[in-house]
Amino acid sequence: MVPDHPAPPAVVLVVEDEMLLRMRAVDMVEDAGYTSVQAVDADEAVTILESRSDIALLFTDIQMPGSMDGLKLAHAVHERWPPIKIILVSGQLKLADIEIPANSRFFGKPLEANIMIAQMQSMIGHV
Repeated sequence: MVPDHPAPPAVVLVVEDEMLLRMRAVDMVEDAGYTSVQAVDADEAVTILESRSDIALLFTDIQMPGSMDGLKLAHAVHERWPPIKIILVSGQLKLADIEIPANSRFFGKPLEANIMIAQMQSMIGHV
């Protein structure tokens, strides 16, 4: 009889160009029981997504330098990798539901850790 091994924790890709905010987001992801992978911009995020098949959720800031902002990244991910859930965050912008991809969530900064953890768990499951 094969012993039951728990499934590995879900993987969340955190995309944030500001290091302190990225570290805070990573802490929330790990406090929720998930594994985090980090990217500083959309280009790095796409490279990671093309090389991995275990990303369950994209957690991205909207305003970032590079060839794409977080909203364009969210739409690209939704088109290329439809199963990946998406959380968009911004300190300056307010988005209407019609602007974000289906099955995505938008939150304004500052982020409340307990709300973000509960949202991630409702989107990709409890650990």
